[in-house]
Amino acid sequence: MHGPASSGWLLVALCAVTGAYCLARMRSGAEGQRSAAGGEALMGFGMAAMAVPAAVFTPPSWAWPVYAAVFGAAGVHALWAARAGAHHLHHLVGAAAMVYMSLVMAGSPAHAHGRGGSGVPLLTGALLLYFAGYVLLTGVRLVPVAAVAGGGGPAGWGDRPELARACRLSMGIAMVAMLLTL
Repeated sequence: MHGPASSGWLLVALCAVTGAYCLARMRSGAEGQRSAAGGEALMGFGMAAMAVPAAVFTPPSWAWPVYAAVFGAAGVHALWAARAGAHHLHHLVGAAAMVYMSLVMAGSPAHAHGRGGSGVPLLTGALLLYFAGYVLLTGVRLVPVAAVAGGGGPAGWGDRPELARACRLSMGIAMVAMLLTL
């Protein structure tokens, strides 16, 4: 992504830690946690890889179409899974945003900002509005959540709904930051 190296590294760290926690959630005893955690881990690690500052590492030209293909497949999977729950529609929008960013990055020089026009492109603006709204809504939902222990014992790391929401919030914030630097 385009932008200062220090903020790029912070995004890399945030997204990688979030992806790692989502992998831990895949071992949860709750089916709802496991079903969403895989897609969220892919999103976290993909965002971390995409956020590596261009001044440090410029991916080869073939990397962007590979990102687009991987997240396109994740989008198809989210569309299929959306039959079971509305949260998968958010995964679909996230995957579509990653495909869009991959395609924009594939078509732009390593250190150029935007596509040469003035202002924010319409799709980027729409995605920014969506993810800003998602961040605000998720933040509001995070505040009153109490940890729910399953089966009388203490909840495992993968079964903590407030941690899952905090991860979703951090990935939403990271998506906003990445879209702003696009």
